[in-house]
Amino acid sequence: MKSKLTYYLPTILLLILLVFSQKIAIAQRGRGGAQQWAADGFHYYTSQNGDIVEIDSRNPDQKTTLFAAADLTPAGKQPIAIQNFNVSSDEKKLLIYTNSKKVWRQNTRGDYWVYNAQTKKLRQLGTGKPESTLMFAKMSPDAKNVAYVTYLDHNIYMEGLATGVMKPLTKDGTKKLINGTFDWAYEEEFDCRDGFRWSPDSKSVAYWQIDANKIKNYFMLNTTDSIYPFVVPVEYPVAGEDPSSCKVGVVNITTAKTTWINVPGDKIQHYIPRMEWTTNPNEVILQQLNRAQNESRLFIGNISNGTTRLINEEISKTWVDVRGTEGKWSWIDHGKSFLWQSEKDGWTHLYRIDREGKETLITKGDFDMIGLSFVDEPNNLVYFIASPDNATQKYLYMAKLDGSGKSERLTPMDEQGTHTYIIAHDGKTATHNFQSHTTAPVSEVVSLPDHKHISGTVIKVDPAAKSKTEFFKVKTVDGVELDGYMVKPTNFDPSKKYPVVFEVYGEPASELVNDTYGAGTRSGQYLGSMADDGYIAISISNRGTPAPKGAAWRHAIYKNIGLINIRDQAMGAKEILKWPFVDSSRIAVHGWSGGGSTTLNLMFQYPEIYKTGIAIAAVGWQLSYDNIYQERYMGVPIDDAGRQVFIKGSPVTYAKNLRGNLLYIHGTGDDNVHFRNAELLINELVKNNKPFQMMAYPNRTHAINEGVNTSAHLRALFTAYLKEHCPPGGR
Repeated sequence: MKSKLTYYLPTILLLILLVFSQKIAIAQRGRGGAQQWAADGFHYYTSQNGDIVEIDSRNPDQKTTLFAAADLTPAGKQPIAIQNFNVSSDEKKLLIYTNSKKVWRQNTRGDYWVYNAQTKKLRQLGTGKPESTLMFAKMSPDAKNVAYVTYLDHNIYMEGLATGVMKPLTKDGTKKLINGTFDWAYEEEFDCRDGFRWSPDSKSVAYWQIDANKIKNYFMLNTTDSIYPFVVPVEYPVAGEDPSSCKVGVVNITTAKTTWINVPGDKIQHYIPRMEWTTNPNEVILQQLNRAQNESRLFIGNISNGTTRLINEEISKTWVDVRGTEGKWSWIDHGKSFLWQSEKDGWTHLYRIDREGKETLITKGDFDMIGLSFVDEPNNLVYFIASPDNATQKYLYMAKLDGSGKSERLTPMDEQGTHTYIIAHDGKTATHNFQSHTTAPVSEVVSLPDHKHISGTVIKVDPAAKSKTEFFKVKTVDGVELDGYMVKPTNFDPSKKYPVVFEVYGEPASELVNDTYGAGTRSGQYLGSMADDGYIAISISNRGTPAPKGAAWRHAIYKNIGLINIRDQAMGAKEILKWPFVDSSRIAVHGWSGGGSTTLNLMFQYPEIYKTGIAIAAVGWQLSYDNIYQERYMGVPIDDAGRQVFIKGSPVTYAKNLRGNLLYIHGTGDDNVHFRNAELLINELVKNNKPFQMMAYPNRTHAINEGVNTSAHLRALFTAYLKEHCPPGGR
């Protein structure tokens, strides 16, 4: 029951603000990025008015046009709307991504064009293929070929940049036999989309093959887009059902022959969430998880004969997190070692692992490394994000790559808040983005490791600055200390009592309580300002959320979704209800997706606290959600005892306890949290004669944002219901 779109609003707003504030960004894997660092580490490429220009980060006013818009305009057509691009290392070729369309969550299919500065020719890739059906096109390291996946037949193709000749590298792809990309579950839960990798020598392509032929279809009914309803099938493995079969192959671009990597075990009862080439063009490295996701194994595979060698193994009593994204594996020491994240000692730390499996701890101490930022091997340094003292904030740290010495904070001590860094290829400069609940997003370019200002707005924090958002800590009767933030009414009068509106999520997929600008002051569902209207807006962080508070905090939710997170929220609310300005008769709660599930469980399990609830797109029955997510945190339900864990945490189990006012909202075309959840919940509420209100949005997905006026309608509905059943204002 992962959070989606609207629940992610605080994060989405953060990212939008960062995008608008920053002037430099790293190229995204495969398609390139809207901006891309040049090889020297000081210059970067970006798109301006249809041109691709090169800018010096030390002097942003100094720029050179690398590719002119006139050259990037097809004959007789409008200029290409550049959504992403990638410049070859010799700056002679440009790969452009445009006309994109959504595949499940993201716009990962579209059209690709290549411009050759030497021949002055612009041409479209995949000639003859339908519009917007090419995926993840990327140039080979030698810039002689481009490979891409086709959306309709799930095959990998190669196209010569000089010849324009298209060659299929796979031919067995079908709707459910998927080469070079992934099925619904892998994309949703492992963030796997781009499913192929060029070899370092440009002679081979390594790729995933997902066989979803045995995955049962969940049939959604579209009743709005034609006179007669029609079925929309989605291959969707629910908890307890087998996953898709998964394997990795390497195809030779000359012979188009695939060698399959022989990963031990059952190809159905495992997952391969990560795979990359080593520095050796004859080897790939991959991560294998067992079905329960509590055993992780790293293998090096030989592409000549398909044999594999186990080099690292980790076993957990709960689950092993999949670390990193689709980016490059972090190889060091001329390919003899690599970097890896693990929670094995109770904290998320960075290790270096050599080819024989020997481990060296790099980041030491009782704190979590939130994310790896950059590896500066020539200077024996690694940069990473952490926040040892405040789980709501983020800072840049540096450690010795060989594991010697202590970690050192580089972010200035007087800049309390959330920091992100985009570090150039040579590690000498970085775009530094900063914001906090008192400071609007601001960006500068700094040198590293001294963190000296180079260009951009000089970051200065006003110690007297104030914010509507107040951060606090509350300790529950169970002795658990929870972080939270609160936004009081605009004209707050401490002698009066005000209604509280809790926004919740509460599951392992995301965290709400972060020290960012505007935290708590915006609600994606509320029309207007809660503070101006007289509400106290509050969010608190329970155990099980991905806060940097140690593995024990995060893994406490194992086999406890719907129980421990619900108790933490409720016990935190009980302490808040003791505050003299809180009106305990006007307590509301709302959330989307996992937050919708939390809302339902709070309303049903603690009806004495929460009087009004608005739940959107909630998982009402955990056994109806996908196997990768639900089994990771709740175990594999292979018997009745295993299923009871899921049932015990499901809102439907407690629906009979509803006392307050409930508005339930769901899209009938939700491919993530299926409408079946809504119907199971409705049946249970009807069975127990519990009045409630329901809004079903026809044929809308989990985002409930398709169609004219949908988002505005939802906000108006949400706001009117809240005001009617939990009236605002002090009393």
